[in-house]
Amino acid sequence: MKISTKGRYALRMLLDLAEHQNDGFIALKDIAARQDISKKYLEQIVSILNKSDMLQTNRGFQGGYKLARTPDKYTVGEILRLTEGGLEPVACLAHGTLNCTRGCGCATLPVWQGLDRVINEYLDGITLQDILDQQRQMYSNNYVI
Repeated sequence: MKISTKGRYALRMLLDLAEHQNDGFIALKDIAARQDISKKYLEQIVSILNKSDMLQTNRGFQGGYKLARTPDKYTVGEILRLTEGGLEPVACLAHGTLNCTRGCGCATLPVWQGLDRVINEYLDGITLQDILDQQRQMYSNNYVI
């Protein structure tokens, strides 16, 4: 499993919206500038996120995007599964069914199932709010006299 730029950028975009949630609707160009991501690429990501009701959209003057839920209701696992199509470490576990003719007698299957479980439990245990809190904690402890 390798997380693509689409997944990483979607996470950064949603974190940016979470960080600026009190600013109303945020223009895509502002997110692109702050995150140093192409606006064109963010438009592709927004298309995916809009289909899943993760975002609220406002068109026209003062238009933009904001989170449809509070940051504590978005998990990293949910975001990555949506943008990556799945997080399975091996192809035979894709789509929740065993897609392998050797499945019944495969000695390594429990290894891959265990890894899949650990990945999903870990990523589903981290919310956007957790990341924001961790970032704030890191910066609050980083002072110089």
